[in-house]
This record gives sequence, C-alpha cells and structure tokens, in this order.
Amino acid sequence: MNIENIEAFVYVNHYGSFNRAAEVLFLSQPSVTARIQTLERELDCKLFDRLGKQIALTEKGKQFLPYAQQIMQTFQKGKLHMQQRKTIPHELRIGATVSVSNYLIPSLLPRLKQRFPEIHIKLTTAGTDDLVNKLMGKEVDLAFVRKVAHPTLISYKFFEDPIKLYVYEGHPFTRKAAVPIEEISGQPLVFFECGSLDWMRVHRVFDSLDRQPNIEYLVDNSESAKKLVLERAGICFLPGQCVEEEVRGQRLFPIEFEEMNGITLQTNLITRGGEHSLFAESLLEIGRTLFG
Repeated sequence: MNIENIEAFVYVNHYGSFNRAAEVLFLSQPSVTARIQTLERELDCKLFDRLGKQIALTEKGKQFLPYAQQIMQTFQKGKLHMQQRKTIPHELRIGATVSVSNYLIPSLLPRLKQRFPEIHIKLTTAGTDDLVNKLMGKEVDLAFVRKVAHPTLISYKFFEDPIKLYVYEGHPFTRKAAVPIEEISGQPLVFFECGSLDWMRVHRVFDSLDRQPNIEYLVDNSESAKKLVLERAGICFLPGQCVEEEVRGQRLFPIEFEEMNGITLQTNLITRGGEHSLFAESLLEIGRTLFG
C-alpha cells in the first residue's frame, strides 16, 4: 500500500475537497483522484460519497480514517527521527543539580548511551540558576533543574520525589502509629536546605506552632544531611531517591504525617527551544520507564 495514497485520503478528508487537498499537496486534482481510486481498489471499498460539489466519508471511510491518521503520524515521526539522527552531535553536554547527578544520572546515562552509542556525554553538576545560565550561554545542551519558569526555555516535568521525614534505627518515632507535628518540632533536626519553593513548603509546615522547630544542623547537600541522621545527630526531611538504599537496609525509616502529604521535590528537564529534542524525548521516555 502506497503511503502517498493514504496521505491523499487523509488530506481530502481534512479539507473536505479534492481541489483543496491537491493545492496543499502540490498535485493536480486528477492525481489526487487517481490516488484515492487506487486506495479504494486496494481496500476493496468506497471511501467517499460525492454529493455534487460536496464529499463525505462513507461508513467504510470512517472506519479506515483513524488507521490512516495513525499511519501518517507514525510515518512523520519516523521521518523526523531519521532526519534528526543525521545531525546527531559528537558530544552531548548535560547539566544536572547535585541530587540528580548523585541519584538519577547513574541510571539514566547508560540507557541513553545504549540508544546513541556514537555520542560522548559530558556531565556538569551545578545549581539550578547556574545551569539555566549555562544553557542560555550554550555551555550545556540540556539540563536537569528544579522547577523554573523562563520565557525562552522549554521545560518538561521529569520527576517528582516525595519529601518525607526520616529517622534512624531505634528512634522512638518508629514505634508510633502517628506522630504529631509538635513532637517533631521538639526533636533535634538536621535541615537540608536547597533554596527551592519545595523546601519553603517544608518550613511552612511548622508555621502554625507556637515554637519554631529545633534545627541544630543546617546543611546544603543531602548526603551530609543523611549521614548526620545515620550518626544519630538528628532527624531530617529528605527526598526519597537519596535514601532508597538506607531504607531498603532498614537503617533509615520514613515517618508519615498529614502535614507533609503532597510535598515533593520536582525535577524538570529544560532545553533551548526545540534544540536537542531527540535526546530530550529519549530521556523523558527512559525516565518514565525507570521512575514511573
């Protein structure tokens, strides 16, 4: 079956006219008619009813239309994919925040490399603001950052990591079915602060209390915060990805309480306009497979 015949069918239906479809396809009207007639012979059915100057899909035409549209979409997507592959760069420069570099990148990059074995990948780790500037300055090709809004960048939601309270083995909270926020406030807290709106929401959890939370350690990276909790220096709010191994090994324990429901650390993938869309789409697809 000729793809051009299916294309003519989709265009005639869309524009409601053989003449208009011919103009858009840069063909003569008889050529479009011939393509439709050939397709009808191949399908052994009539696709259009001609009512004077008007045309309408037959019942068989209506049944075939979604399949024809899907064939055209798949063809166009494949064509674009092949055209993009012709211009695949030798090197892909990826920027990422510290937490993404530590906990997501090790799973992502080998799978990206499997899809594009010819590329070399250069990873730059920095804060969100710095990465946005590097992307704008064409120092990186795409970047994983905290949620940002920028008029000239395209941002894709990549991953949401629930933020929970984690305590060490043997902590009294592990023996309680429910922990009131007042008790949490009185505990020695290690506070991992990365300056995003997500962490502002964690601070606001304590706004209704008479006394401020007992923050004994304020640190700027999750690994230090996690290790302080493992050393029993305090308890800490952390994103789930950074403590997966410790939770599996029952060295750290998540504590659920209502005030923290829905608070997550959001990671976005940002690009300059439509640049490197092939890599962005691949990373998004890999992310959905790995992280849901």
